[in-house]
Amino acid sequence: MPELPEVEVVRRGLDRWVTGRTVASAEVLHTRAVRRHAEGPADFAGRLAGRTMQAPRRRGKYMWIPLDSGEALLAHLGMSGQLLVGEPDRPDEKHLRVRVTFTEGGAGGFDLRFVDQRTFGHLLVAEEAAGTAGTPVPEPIAHIAADPLEEVFDDEAFYRALRRRRTGVKRALLDQSLISGVGNIYADEALWRARLHWARPTETLTRAEVTRVLEGVREVMAAALAVGGTSFDSLYVNVNGESGYFDRSLDAYGRRDEPCRRCGSAIRRDEFMNRSSYSCPTCQPRPRRARY
Repeated sequence: MPELPEVEVVRRGLDRWVTGRTVASAEVLHTRAVRRHAEGPADFAGRLAGRTMQAPRRRGKYMWIPLDSGEALLAHLGMSGQLLVGEPDRPDEKHLRVRVTFTEGGAGGFDLRFVDQRTFGHLLVAEEAAGTAGTPVPEPIAHIAADPLEEVFDDEAFYRALRRRRTGVKRALLDQSLISGVGNIYADEALWRARLHWARPTETLTRAEVTRVLEGVREVMAAALAVGGTSFDSLYVNVNGESGYFDRSLDAYGRRDEPCRRCGSAIRRDEFMNRSSYSCPTCQPRPRRARY
């Protein structure tokens, strides 16, 4: 599933294409793509028609395009969602779900398409509301925490919340009510950088260790952004259909039995929440008391 860096790559790509553009029409070709829009496909299309799009924004793994109506087009890419721009007369993609056209059509024009093979992603139009950090976000995601790349993210508040949570540090990193945008891949990468095992109890973390974790999260996300995100297959692409290649630089995730780039020990894979956790048994020793 795309994590914060991949969604940010898409957001940046959309910025130059949609900001200031006025929607001519929206067409829903698969109702599942707008299943979270409670009023249905016709209402979804109607709320977009005639509206001017503003600069796209993001919080965690969610991205939205504010509209001049005070609402916003909210997108979650799910496992395979793609927001693509291109010539309006190009062939329809096999898994095209939603098409948005603009009043600036004709020569040099483009459209915006939501393509989703596995149909776990979705789009909806919603009012903006005050989010958990006081910044306006679409109402359906007003409850999620700020992400570590936002200026409003409070490191000290995160440290205090971790100490109260009494869980494993990786589980806490995946908790979107504590910190948004961190998924399985970047949690493993950040903890490898911080030299902490994924099952380390949060109530035992020192302020310095939490600082290392946040530094690791921010460093690995910045590195991923610089090369277009992480792509393990053709499903994650940017708005031009291009894949990122940060997967070539991963230090822990997916490297079972390969040598740790720091110490040479074989990277270990553990079962975790029906997924996998990757860590170095030497650099990230398992705590005597673990939390899962």
